[in-house]
Amino acid sequence: MRHLLEDEQLTTQVEIDSAGTGDWHVGEPPDRRAKAAGKRRGIDVNGRARRVLATDFEYFDYVIAMDRLNQRDLVRLAPNAAGEAKVALFRSFDPDSPHDADVPDPYYGEGDGFKTVLDICEAACRGLLRHIRQNHPL
Repeated sequence: MRHLLEDEQLTTQVEIDSAGTGDWHVGEPPDRRAKAAGKRRGIDVNGRARRVLATDFEYFDYVIAMDRLNQRDLVRLAPNAAGEAKVALFRSFDPDSPHDADVPDPYYGEGDGFKTVLDICEAACRGLLRHIRQNHPL
């Protein structure tokens, strides 16, 4: 999403962050395979893992889940109904994606799993940006 926002010159208008529902990777950098897959596309995959905070539901307009299990966890973590309403499944923003489709976890897989996930994420990011443009003044 950062790469797309940079291309569209929207980095000062749209703020994004990434966080997980668990704490097992907090403080760690991205997986080396994710970094390599991004680099092949000219995308810098960086940052450090952090856990979702209750304040994220107040601060951000959208809380996006990569899969249905994380979607359920995020709804449980939301401090109130307004926070719950901000939770959306990432691939729901891709009109070509199957209904309720998860982003597959390439962590334990082999082969082109990270490339495939990048393809899925790029499509969902384009759809999310369309949604943001339609619903927010940019």
